[in-house]
Amino acid sequence: MRLDKTKNTLRNTFWGFVQQIIQILLPFFTRTLLIKLLGAEYLGLNSLFSSILQVLNLAEAGFSTAIVFSMYKPIADDNHEEICALLSLYKKIYRLIGIVVTVIGISLIPFLPHLINGIPPKDVNIYAIYLLYLANSSLSYFLFAYKNSLFAAFQRNDITSKLSTILAILQPSIQILLLLFFKNLIVYTIVIPFISVIRNIGVFFLTKRYFPQYKCRGILSHNAKKGIYKRVSGLFIGKLSQTTRDSFDSIFISTFIGLNSVSIYSNYYYIMNAVHGFLQIIATSMSAGIGNSISLETPEENYSIFSTINFLYMVLAGWCTICLVCLYQPFMTLWLGKDFLLPVQTVVLLSIYFYLLCMGDIRGIFSGAAGLWWEERYKSISESIANIILNYLLVQFFGIFGIILATVITILFINFGYGSSILFRYYFKNRKKLFTYYLTQGYYIFVTAICGIATFYSCDFIFHESSIINFFGRIFICIFVPGIIFFSFLPQKN
Repeated sequence: MRLDKTKNTLRNTFWGFVQQIIQILLPFFTRTLLIKLLGAEYLGLNSLFSSILQVLNLAEAGFSTAIVFSMYKPIADDNHEEICALLSLYKKIYRLIGIVVTVIGISLIPFLPHLINGIPPKDVNIYAIYLLYLANSSLSYFLFAYKNSLFAAFQRNDITSKLSTILAILQPSIQILLLLFFKNLIVYTIVIPFISVIRNIGVFFLTKRYFPQYKCRGILSHNAKKGIYKRVSGLFIGKLSQTTRDSFDSIFISTFIGLNSVSIYSNYYYIMNAVHGFLQIIATSMSAGIGNSISLETPEENYSIFSTINFLYMVLAGWCTICLVCLYQPFMTLWLGKDFLLPVQTVVLLSIYFYLLCMGDIRGIFSGAAGLWWEERYKSISESIANIILNYLLVQFFGIFGIILATVITILFINFGYGSSILFRYYFKNRKKLFTYYLTQGYYIFVTAICGIATFYSCDFIFHESSIINFFGRIFICIFVPGIIFFSFLPQKN
């Protein structure tokens, strides 16, 4: 079966954007209300426990990605029996993972106070909050989360995006009402696992409707299982790297600085992650199509696709980076006030972090579609170790700035530099093209930097005060100045 890649990408992108907009706006109000009604420490506590559970979910070890990758070929060959066997294996694995996550999660309970610098809010039972987050993580493994693999493999994420959009409206709406009436963190948190159950039940009925032919039955051959377990080994290491980058930051800040700092950092990270989420919708919407293309086309043909997609993606990433640099501080001032601001140099570094993160997105999609997780194992191990060591050292000297600096260093030199060489060595198999890719990305960085400096000083020269009118004036400049410079300096792809 040859997937309709263009149609599916557009459909997935549209519904992904709708979902992302809802998931930004309503949680934005709940965060605001949480800070205003209960205090910054309560938001910091939520962010800390979310980070701990993300670390625990390492037990999932990338099985979902490996299973989806393993479905690309049987989908192209219309091999229904193998797809059913993969689904059956995935279900068994997820049940086992659920047990592991629950047991390890419970065993961490005695250590929770040591992960908080200072005294947590007196009216909050941190153990009860943590157990609700743990229940939320564990439930999906025991229910129907494994069925999501069908939608991802067939490039029909738009279907689950519609469900997620509905629940993204329902969850914060209930939480806002409960906060207004009860002003209690436990009541606020209990909604999270409740919505998780509804989501899983929804996925169950959607798979019965769209993929009734696929049931959990059959057994994979020994060679097929061996291939999956090998990919999972590489994926686990890769996911470890991502987790040390995304989740350990909040844990280090909580341990060495305090919950208030976690709250301030998490607000900035929330905005950055939301913007990155929009870009990742585009990349993720193409992933199954790229996987299908890699199964059917030559590396030379796919290199041309890779170059075009990367160019367009980096233009969007550059524009978003410039908007972050110019709009972060005015937005935070209007949203929460000057007491919740990070220093300007930290904000600029956070924006650089965002851009470097985007630089690896398209390369990561192609590496994943080519199944290069095992080949990337040393890159991931190096990035994890370097990030943890640098986090520990730099947070003690530079605080939050040091945490972000540690991430910037490891992404640039290990994730991007080393990671890109793996794709060109094992899939494109062309070192000359790797050198061209480095030069091209370097040129994109140069143009984005020039554009960012020009836009930042234009905004600061015209708009001095933080007001709603001035904020929209800055948006106007951020739209047109980068547009002119990008159009003038970046090569146009046909």
